[in-house]
Amino acid sequence: MRPLTIGTIVEGQGEVQALPVVLRRIAARCVPETWLDLPRPYRAGRGSLLKAGGIEAAVTVVAEANRVDGVLVVIDADDDCPATLGPGLLRRAQECRPDKQHAVVLANREFEAWFLAAAPSLGGVRGLAEHLDLPAEPERPRDCKGWLTSRRTDGQSYKPTADQAALADRFDLDMARAHSPSFDKFYRDVERLLTKSG
Repeated sequence: MRPLTIGTIVEGQGEVQALPVVLRRIAARCVPETWLDLPRPYRAGRGSLLKAGGIEAAVTVVAEANRVDGVLVVIDADDDCPATLGPGLLRRAQECRPDKQHAVVLANREFEAWFLAAAPSLGGVRGLAEHLDLPAEPERPRDCKGWLTSRRTDGQSYKPTADQAALADRFDLDMARAHSPSFDKFYRDVERLLTKSG
């Protein structure tokens, strides 16, 4: 099998476990002949990545520590427009390490919005109700974690470190792509990164 190492940069502890799960699922579809090596994601605060020299420092650490073929950055958009903020961050990453393939994706508004975009596929998972309706606008809620908590039937709150990876393993990728433009971009960027790196 062709080996490929992708370094990742995330902001939340939950994404440290969840992002590799989603990447392996996409890789199994797009490049099944590839052996994907995913070093532990590098955590950096959103604010530190946005400030001058921030994303450059994180990309440098990831690129040099793991001898990666490509670098993927995934952060929450929060109240920023992904189409406005993302390209500038990508340009900075590329200028910092032009020898690597890069992708920068901002989840609109947060990583959990991608779960909302495929909510019907998560019925019964991690204490969620058996039947979940698709929100009319999955990327509009500001508190996706609260949405998930309100639909649990086990009396527990949604906790990224406990629940995010399990949901990442089960949500329907195609449904999420159809209802979340930012997840569709993520999927396409990952596919490009997997096929052009190495």
